[in-house]
Amino acid sequence: MSFYDQYINYKTFDFDHFFEQVTESDIKRILNKNRIDPYEFLALLSPSAENFLEEMAQKAQKLSLQHFGKAILLFTPMYLANYCINQCAYCGYNIQNSIKRKQLTLDEIEKEAIAISSTGLRHILILTGESPKDTPVDYIVEAVKVLKKYFDSIGIEIYPLAEEEYRKMIDAGVDGLTVYQEVYDEVIYDHVHISGPKKNYNYRLNAPERGCKAKMRNVNIGALLGLNEWRREAFFTGIHANYLQNKYPDVCIGVSPPRIRPHAGVFEDVYPVSDKNLVQYMLALRIFLPYLGINLSTRESAKFRDHLIALGITKISAGVSTEVGGHSSEDKGEGQFEISDSRNVDEMKEVILANGYQPVFKDWMHI
Repeated sequence: MSFYDQYINYKTFDFDHFFEQVTESDIKRILNKNRIDPYEFLALLSPSAENFLEEMAQKAQKLSLQHFGKAILLFTPMYLANYCINQCAYCGYNIQNSIKRKQLTLDEIEKEAIAISSTGLRHILILTGESPKDTPVDYIVEAVKVLKKYFDSIGIEIYPLAEEEYRKMIDAGVDGLTVYQEVYDEVIYDHVHISGPKKNYNYRLNAPERGCKAKMRNVNIGALLGLNEWRREAFFTGIHANYLQNKYPDVCIGVSPPRIRPHAGVFEDVYPVSDKNLVQYMLALRIFLPYLGINLSTRESAKFRDHLIALGITKISAGVSTEVGGHSSEDKGEGQFEISDSRNVDEMKEVILANGYQPVFKDWMHI
């Protein structure tokens, strides 16, 4: 059994009819419960729940403080390469886009590591485009060996791997995995993934579970908000996280709620996702899954991110560049998308402290 077996149970679900049936009394009842089920989670994503965001925020904050305290983990991404063999309609790395491509050498990776670690960060997420030919597993393993000298926790956000390849990454020093399904709706998935290995829906869908089986310490998932109606994608992301938490209780499961940002190329089939929508999604997630990590990227504006610190965020990026070599090189490869919050690590540290929270630079060491 895999998560796809749960997905197909809801594949033809009439979301619109369900939302029409949700009443304010339903929302009040759900908010008074200690634990909620998937349908109650869906109710908290409904239009009817929009009138209860303040009550949802109070409950979400209480749960976050109970399970995570007033701590926010800081990290930053490092882009190793932007070569990609996929043609994805929404992505700046699309093989058809005419952008400056670059791959870091091991010496350049070390130079980036020195620049990033000098800010005090000890958690890093390394990213590549999806091109096993240009950035094979062995190349990433060698990069991890370099990065281990400077960072205590190393996550990967690369193309999906087989279970034994994830074990190879773990042996090298990787402890975190991020794999975005991008969009759970199979029809839309097939439409926006025009060509390349990423077109294989099920192989990508099962990648987080392969990471869990390989004994990855933490696994992060998410949908790219804007590719489909947000409430549906939020629901599938939530039940996917719930599936992984229940089946692999020894793995820390997290969710990121990224919204589409401007990038190289043109993609206009974007479903609207307002700030209010995103807040509702994050609050519903926290209430549904109290132990879930929730990560917020620099796709969001500085002001918006500041307001969300107290509402369930456990991990936040700082000092971000989406360019290959963006932290130390003058010869940079083009970025994947435009960031919105360009504040450095010290600035984010001060913001977190000003909100009464503790910025955490290190909470894990791979031995």
